[in-house]
Amino acid sequence: MTRILTLRRPDDWHIHLRDGAALLSLVPAAARQFARAIVMPNLRPPVTTVEAALAYRREILAAVPPGSTFDPLMTLYLTDNTTPEEVARASRSPFVHAIKYYPAGATTNSESGVTAIERASPALEAMERHGLPLLMHGEVTDPGVDIFDRERVFLDTVLEPLRARFPGLRIVLEHITTAEAAAYVTEASGEIAATLTAQHLLLNRNAIFDGGIRPHAYCLPVLKRETHRVALVEAATSGNPRFFLGTDSAPHSRANKESGCGHAGVYSAHAAIELYAEAFEAAGALERLEGFASLHGPRFYGLAPNEARVTLERVDWTVPASYPMADATVVPLRAGQTLHWRLV
Repeated sequence: MTRILTLRRPDDWHIHLRDGAALLSLVPAAARQFARAIVMPNLRPPVTTVEAALAYRREILAAVPPGSTFDPLMTLYLTDNTTPEEVARASRSPFVHAIKYYPAGATTNSESGVTAIERASPALEAMERHGLPLLMHGEVTDPGVDIFDRERVFLDTVLEPLRARFPGLRIVLEHITTAEAAAYVTEASGEIAATLTAQHLLLNRNAIFDGGIRPHAYCLPVLKRETHRVALVEAATSGNPRFFLGTDSAPHSRANKESGCGHAGVYSAHAAIELYAEAFEAAGALERLEGFASLHGPRFYGLAPNEARVTLERVDWTVPASYPMADATVVPLRAGQTLHWRLV
């Protein structure tokens, strides 16, 4: 049995760091795990301009622990009113690496998202022209569509027509949750990739209802059936460079999760690479973790892989019941449970 695992320092290609006092609690965990991270722009107000992204980046860097070289890679929030000129500015910026699409009302702080993909056409055309990736929260928000079908319907009604209109657009389908999405990314032509979260590799939708309502297992897109989890593990461990690590670590205070209308999001940045190691080991594919965590993402984004290495050791440890977050606490994935890998 493998006891020590060394790999290039990984990157997180989808993370939520929040802002203000919460950010001061969250950045150190991300910086300990990752060299770089694509930071989501769904703040209040959202990060819609290069100027706002620069200000947010400075706020993040101020929270990085001394001695860390953690590099936040910024994104802009796509709206109905995003202009081609702002896209051009983003493409020239050394710190903006993508633009994020949220369907309006799909998830946390998505009220300012795109109301109809056609309304963002001028920005999308500019993104295609400048080679700036579009990161997509791949769900429809039609109330007539079952929540467990929102991703599958998105593939046919939004993504496929979009790619037909803009065949050169570089797309990351984020936090995929279904066998259909994994198959689409595997088989599609053009520059398309997908991120996968630890929770979607480790859990199925039963986790939300295990002995009662489990709000800390509720995220969007929601966990799916076991058949989908198995398909996601197969995609992640396949060695296909179109699939790479994106935690979608999305912390909310315990009070906001355990409420009458609990917020969607799973916090996993506390032990991200350890959680992925657990999923890869269960699949008998530890030798492919480095590609998924450290090589495929940089390749898609046109960045060099990290030269530094990290080491994981196979040792049991108990995840704390909670971590501080500003003046509150956040309950992490696998709180109070035993993990079998630990980042040295």
